[in-house]
Amino acid sequence: MRPLTDEETKTMFEKLSKYIGDNIKLLVDRPDGTYCFRLHNDRVYYLSEKILKLATNISRNKLVSLGTCFGKFTKTLKFRLHITALDYLAPYAKYKVWVKPGAEQSYLYGNHILKSGLGRITENTAQYQGVVVYSMADVPLGFGVAAKTTQECRKVDPMAIVVFHQVDIGEYIRSEDTLT
Repeated sequence: MRPLTDEETKTMFEKLSKYIGDNIKLLVDRPDGTYCFRLHNDRVYYLSEKILKLATNISRNKLVSLGTCFGKFTKTLKFRLHITALDYLAPYAKYKVWVKPGAEQSYLYGNHILKSGLGRITENTAQYQGVVVYSMADVPLGFGVAAKTTQECRKVDPMAIVVFHQVDIGEYIRSEDTLT
């Protein structure tokens, strides 16, 4: 387990800023202590510094995971968010999309969100902006990318894609072998 390099930190923060903007500071400087990001086996973990100090007693080859996995770096050094980061990013999301109850199941099976399944969308959402997807009961369901701006969403036909699917909570079941 090691700290992220400057390039890795920049790549990860750029990806996080698509979803939570300048609220990244709130992830690190929390009222209940200082938190940090650490890299282990190409995965980025979010943990408190207290747990980090305790983990120094465990050898690297015996350490499986520590803290919450926020995502991983691909072989081409791109950062991919994991669904395990949803609970930490959802409260700070700048752009949100609410899905109608009938379209929730389709989204949780890995499909894109159509205009017919769109309940609400945050004002001034830009095209290709990262969004957090919620149910109408304000339960976070996953991450996506806005396929259309807020103004375009009002005018498109009901079968047009408005949010591209990236990750959803159904992934816990579909990919339970690969999530750590």
